Amino acid sequence: MAAPKKTVVGPLVGAVVQGTNSTRFLVFSSKTADLLSHHQVELTEDFPREEWVEQDPKEILQSVYECIERTCQKLAELHIDVSNIKATGVSNQRETTVIWDKLTEEPLYNAIVWLDLRTQPTLENLSKKIPGYNNFVKSETGLPLSTYFSAVKLRWILDNVRQVQKAVEEGRALLGTIDSWLIWSVTGGVNGGVHCTDVTNASRTTLFNIHSLEWDKELCDFFDIPMDILRNVWSSSDIYGRIKAGSLEGEPISGCLGDQSAALVGQMCFQEGQAKNTYSTGCFLLCNTGHKCVFSAHGLLTTVAYKPGRDKPVCYALEGSVGIAGAVIRWLRDNLGIINTSEEIETLAKDVGTSYGCYFVPAFSGLYAPYWEPSARGIICGLSQFTSKNHIAFAALESVCFQTREILDAMNYDCGIPLSHLQVDGAMTNNRILMQLQADILHIPVIKPSMPETTALGAAMAAGAAEGVGVWSLKPEDLSVIIMERFEPQIKATESEIRYSIWKKAVRKSMGWVTTQYPESGDPTIFSCLPLGFFIVSSMIMLIGARYISGISY
Repeated sequence: MAAPKKTVVGPLVGAVVQGTNSTRFLVFSSKTADLLSHHQVELTEDFPREEWVEQDPKEILQSVYECIERTCQKLAELHIDVSNIKATGVSNQRETTVIWDKLTEEPLYNAIVWLDLRTQPTLENLSKKIPGYNNFVKSETGLPLSTYFSAVKLRWILDNVRQVQKAVEEGRALLGTIDSWLIWSVTGGVNGGVHCTDVTNASRTTLFNIHSLEWDKELCDFFDIPMDILRNVWSSSDIYGRIKAGSLEGEPISGCLGDQSAALVGQMCFQEGQAKNTYSTGCFLLCNTGHKCVFSAHGLLTTVAYKPGRDKPVCYALEGSVGIAGAVIRWLRDNLGIINTSEEIETLAKDVGTSYGCYFVPAFSGLYAPYWEPSARGIICGLSQFTSKNHIAFAALESVCFQTREILDAMNYDCGIPLSHLQVDGAMTNNRILMQLQADILHIPVIKPSMPETTALGAAMAAGAAEGVGVWSLKPEDLSVIIMERFEPQIKATESEIRYSIWKKAVRKSMGWVTTQYPESGDPTIFSCLPLGFFIVSSMIMLIGARYISGISY
């Protein structure tokens, strides 16, 4: 029997999307931007102590290999020849920090995830080193001093992990965000792996000067980070190296973008003033500011949007970052158990259609933009005897929309021209209740592409457009038209404002919740059990005394 004829689909481009909760590999047609196949693997997060969030770098790497191989198998089942894949791009969770041994390929510590808060004491010590009002860190990097970014995580590792200290002293340590770890590994690792990153990921470290587009010696000295463990910085669209094993062996890795920059490209926001909001673990609103840095007076970040080639000019963006969006749904599923799957929240919320006065501020890792308030913690308020899990589910979805409203307001103030609509993407946009709530709370239309995988699309576009690959044109006249779905506001503006003002009241209640910090190297479980111990001992003394007084013998 003759073998099935292979389907001819023209040049294809793959995209690794390495997120906080999962890894995906997707394959697109470079001519139509159609998604042909994909595979996804969920990841585990470790919480070794309160406020600590870690991931296993080897699990992340293995998930990438698994996704690539399973996607290639699915393409073969569709009679599509994987040799049509001409390049692969990488998109990643950005600030998460990895350090590994370049001689053994072994991670020297778990990856510290961007949501991690253990570095607050380190941050407070660093803040004392900034003279007066001269915040040179923000002026050079566009970022505030925060537990969010990579440099302070690296400083904590260097201060607290002897294995890492020894590797740095011996010249064996390599540092990177997730993109660097993946690219170094898949391009050969100890056998010639390329240690690099792109400008978008470098710009999230607080070690990178966004004006000169170089690692900054003054910043590295401030954080006391040795520059020789940092990686080379490339554009977002370049051939970094070639895959050394598996179904795509020999094919180039030629695109690299932090996940939110990839989504901006995937939404084709190439013009100054265009903006998008991505709903993932967190929520991230980016507005393209063109070739100039715009600094915010309202709590937003100035960041590198993308650099589409080594000889192409860099583009910048204003960004509003929300720490907890999709993560609140996962929390309701895994911690409270009120839903079995993430999709169930839409049904629960739809059944009641209101939060019935319940407001949820999911400040699990403090508040990000526009507050940058690490002392905040999550609260649910406005509860009554009538409140059910359905109302809490509705309030959780509303919380994502209210947080987006806050960063959109800040964006409008900074840009001076209010957005007339909001382009959205990310897995959460499949929730129609959420999208309608967002339109109602913003009181502007929300526009969603029919294909929500814009982060992957952006990484694929960067890879396919790289010099030496050239299978994807980024000329405006060549870009594919994407079908959009539009959600119009369905409530009065006055109702929207009332609900928003109550939300702001709830946010104020969440602040200042954390007033003391545990020692960085101490064991918080010891302190947490002391009140219980005192209670038990004092209760026993009182009971024995009472029995003694009443003449009851043992």
